[in-house]
Amino acid sequence: MAELSALSDSEREVWSTFYSMRRTLDRALDLQLQRDSGISASEYEILLAINAAPGRRLRVKDIAGTIGWEKSRVSHLVARMEKRDLLSRTECQSDARGSWIGLTPAGRRAVLGAMRGHVAAIRKYFFDVLAADEADRLKNISGRVVDAIGCGADEDVPLD
Repeated sequence: MAELSALSDSEREVWSTFYSMRRTLDRALDLQLQRDSGISASEYEILLAINAAPGRRLRVKDIAGTIGWEKSRVSHLVARMEKRDLLSRTECQSDARGSWIGLTPAGRRAVLGAMRGHVAAIRKYFFDVLAADEADRLKNISGRVVDAIGCGADEDVPLD
């Protein structure tokens, strides 16, 4: 935590408040998904990525690239989701080593059923508390932070 000691009191307060908001919002959205549709936020991300894909199927590496996770994490969650009949695997004709991951009818119902409540929760917990100009500023700030990170999110970046 030596890095935090280099922050001013006001910077620590801004960071702490932002971090608390992000974690609380993530938790509230996850609980809403669990309550309303019985899926986790992680499962929702995978279902949503596949639902949006051409042919509603992706390979594990493509799911990982789409949602920004490690391939092993996606593989483990896909296996658990298969056991719950949310996803199915089919052989990839062009690459015998790979398989396509697709939505089952239950997976399609789960993602479609989750969307309305999830969007309503995002509106309630996030957009309804922001003024229009705040939303624009937050979008710009978020873009600058993402740009500053660049590819560094995938690398070990030493902190001085």
